Amino acid sequence: MGIIVTGATGQLGRLVVDGLLEQVPADQVTAVVRSPEKAAALAARGVRLHTADYDTPESFAGLFSAGDRVLLISGSEVGKDRVAQHRTVIEAARTAGVGLLAYTSAPGSLTAALADDHRATEQLVLASGLPYTLLRNNWYHEVYTGNLAPVLAHDAVVAAAGPGRVASAARADYAAAAVAVLTGTGHEGRTYELGGDTAWSFAEYAAELSRQTGREIAYTSVTPDAYRGILIGAGLPEHFATILADVDVAVEKGELAVTTGELARLIGRPTTPLADAVAAALR
Repeated sequence: MGIIVTGATGQLGRLVVDGLLEQVPADQVTAVVRSPEKAAALAARGVRLHTADYDTPESFAGLFSAGDRVLLISGSEVGKDRVAQHRTVIEAARTAGVGLLAYTSAPGSLTAALADDHRATEQLVLASGLPYTLLRNNWYHEVYTGNLAPVLAHDAVVAAAGPGRVASAARADYAAAAVAVLTGTGHEGRTYELGGDTAWSFAEYAAELSRQTGREIAYTSVTPDAYRGILIGAGLPEHFATILADVDVAVEKGELAVTTGELARLIGRPTTPLADAVAAALR
């Protein structure tokens, strides 16, 4: 039995592989990558590499074996048919009869269009008949702290979320949850609603940035249309800007404020506070 991680050189996938290597021998882990060159460091640690692309079904031939435990990390390329991409992996896993198929999904409370592909993929996972685990990840801290340059340039946090709150967690927290599922038992047929222990508002985020920088950083709430225009003006593709503005609308509705405690229970520790993510980003 092997453990196979798709998208293994992505930001989440690499953390999952790192976590697995702390739990199991490297030769039991296969990293599915599009570019072996980007995975050279993983290969040097003894991880098996398999070159495949979600858009090329034949590239998954021979990858899976009966009993394997698989993590399907959702595709992230804007403009791609992600459901079709995910179907490629699910069909290959079904044909091989893998022992567990885990999928990184979106919160069940999220009604924004971003969730549509995830809901459709979940249905494919269920229809496959395979033992499964759905990891419904809330937002990552790093979505906000990963690019502080414009915030610091204007001393302003701008969003279209009003007083809405987000129960985000660190990317490493979600990776640890995936590792727990892939290496543990009793997760078959489970749907985990994963998120941070504490939901925060954008006003609180701005206040934390102010505290750590010693500067006056304010939260400016704008309309979804205005926010979309700001994002497009900053160089984001229109489709992606629309998705982000739509998510902010969901935040204002409280759809990402759900705190279940399931992430902390899976990883056996409290989730990473937003303040820690801010501090790491500022470093």
